[in-house]
Amino acid sequence: MDLSLGIAAMGLVVGFLVGLTGVGAASLLTPLLVMIGINPSVAVGTDLVYNSVTKLFGVIQHWRQKTIDFRLVRYLAAGSLPAVVVSVAVLRYFAESYHNEEAIIKHALGIVLILAAAATIFRLLFDGKLKPNRWQAKPIEQKKAVLITVGAVLGFIVGLTSIGSGSLYAIALMYLCSMSAAKLVGTDIAHAFLLATLAGLLHAGLGNVNYGMALNLLLGSIPGVLLGSRLSAKAPTKVTRSVIAGLILISGLKLI
Repeated sequence: MDLSLGIAAMGLVVGFLVGLTGVGAASLLTPLLVMIGINPSVAVGTDLVYNSVTKLFGVIQHWRQKTIDFRLVRYLAAGSLPAVVVSVAVLRYFAESYHNEEAIIKHALGIVLILAAAATIFRLLFDGKLKPNRWQAKPIEQKKAVLITVGAVLGFIVGLTSIGSGSLYAIALMYLCSMSAAKLVGTDIAHAFLLATLAGLLHAGLGNVNYGMALNLLLGSIPGVLLGSRLSAKAPTKVTRSVIAGLILISGLKLI
């Protein structure tokens, strides 16, 4: 099969699974690209650009629905955007000084995939079931420092691996804030768009983006997401998410 057709087919499958289950695309796509022989830094950079474009459509929809908490987005971004700059600068330093950038990315990918799998399982078990805690009861202004810190830690991870802009932040928002499921998703996507866009631009500046590959992924994933979304109401979502979480976990273990 022609490589471009193979990449588009991969985008179709990933998009279908994302639409069907809501599992983050980066957790599926980045390890797949690495496993078929794509350079880890190019896999991360290309996935970030791909994610930026796909998240844009989600932001537009949630903006229309008024399901974005812009104060939360602002506080998370105050930590995450500078942290992304730092993480990409660290990668560049190791690439120029020690020539081990790819090994660092590969091992980081493995660790974060395991975290992403755990986050997926956590949401399956506890989404909507978490008891109110003291953080949820606090006004958002009193949580500003915590939100910025969470944004910074996870932003650094996203800059290294492209993974976590959705899944890991969603868990943090579930624990720290009391909001509807729709607003949690909308806020998470809006912040993820900013994060993926900046990280993608920085990786592009380092030459880590294959634009042809990103385009082929998008061509496949858009119909895949639409088809998966249509079937999501009929599918055993919990079972499917559990299987995908297991696959993500195995991928992470293989990359460490």
